[in-house]
Amino acid sequence: MKNNSSENLFALAKTLMPGGVSSPVRAIKPYPFYTAYASGSCLTTVDGTTLLDCCMAYGPLILGHAHPKIRESVTSQLENGWLYGTPSPLEPAFAKMITADHPGMDMVRFVSSGSEATMAAIRLARGFTKKSDIVKIEGGFHGAHDAVLVKAGSGATTTGVPDSAGVLADLVAHTRQVPYNDAEALETLLSTHQDVAALIIEPVLGNIGPVLPENNYLHDIREITKTHDVLLIFDEVITGYRLGIGGAQVKYSVRPDLTTLGKIIGGGLPIGAFGGRREIMEQVSPQGPVYQAGTFSGNPLSLTAGIATISWLHDHTSLYQNLDEKGRALEESIAEKAGGSYVRAGSMFKYFFRVSPPKNYREVKECDTGSFGRFWKKMLDAGIFLPPSQFETNFLSAAHSDDDITRLAQAYTQCR
Repeated sequence: MKNNSSENLFALAKTLMPGGVSSPVRAIKPYPFYTAYASGSCLTTVDGTTLLDCCMAYGPLILGHAHPKIRESVTSQLENGWLYGTPSPLEPAFAKMITADHPGMDMVRFVSSGSEATMAAIRLARGFTKKSDIVKIEGGFHGAHDAVLVKAGSGATTTGVPDSAGVLADLVAHTRQVPYNDAEALETLLSTHQDVAALIIEPVLGNIGPVLPENNYLHDIREITKTHDVLLIFDEVITGYRLGIGGAQVKYSVRPDLTTLGKIIGGGLPIGAFGGRREIMEQVSPQGPVYQAGTFSGNPLSLTAGIATISWLHDHTSLYQNLDEKGRALEESIAEKAGGSYVRAGSMFKYFFRVSPPKNYREVKECDTGSFGRFWKKMLDAGIFLPPSQFETNFLSAAHSDDDITRLAQAYTQCR
């Protein structure tokens, strides 16, 4: 860092904002850097340092920072206003695009964040099935609302325990958990509990990963949920349009009952969406009795940026092959190292400080976080910004060049 602007800003922020940040993961010690501007694959801080970015705002920026097509679309929309409080032609246009890309989504409702999407999808599942309980995967993250802020239990079918002060134990008692990549545990749970409305799952665990599904795991849980008349919710806030057009459900050929989206579909602006089978979605207000509403839902700026992003992806489908090749090149360059393992799903990747790739949350928790912390600091000193946690996925974007990949591979080799 060339000056102490970030340090001074953080000192001020701590007097005005809890922890000095707007989201906990940003509270880097001893102080976070503050970004002045971003372009392509890089961030430039207020201290004058340019960093190669492999966080990409935790996933939304698949085209990189300040992509010209997105900027042009948003600038054009600004001329026509940026919030109406009424329907706009952008809504059915974008809804048509999204439902066409997801075979399991006959209808979709736009909201303002991924957290809001998962919250609404869970409410909808309960309203449709008239059942009370939900099942989530240990280590799966579905936003910061009460029903899913649940600690992992000690057994495969434990009742939830609040993961935050202010969350009622009575509420999360309706949230049960099973390990990832363990279809048998799900079968055991659903065989003994009849009041389960839905299983919500990240098909690829993203917030502690990536952790990949083994063998026929996703197909198995689809069959198990069908057998027990339980809805399957795929939380594709991270994987949606990240693993390809149609996300994980197309990649793995599994059709969920409900899907949640966010991140990429907003092109870097706030957005979320949930959708699914017509008979389920018709239960959403005003058509049905399951209430959902929001002032900023379907706002024209986010929809415009989303349409521009998804249109660009459709017009440049070779992007996914290119990103996969870059991810593979990085993997081949850095994978060999005693005491660590590299995991990748397309442009999602992570180096785990664990001898073998983790298969679930409990194995992820075995990682050497001390070694990761030292490694992360060395990478930052080398001019590379990674998510500041062993338990967050790294991302590549269309803006990452071959030279960026070479630089990244060299830094991994030198800093581990």
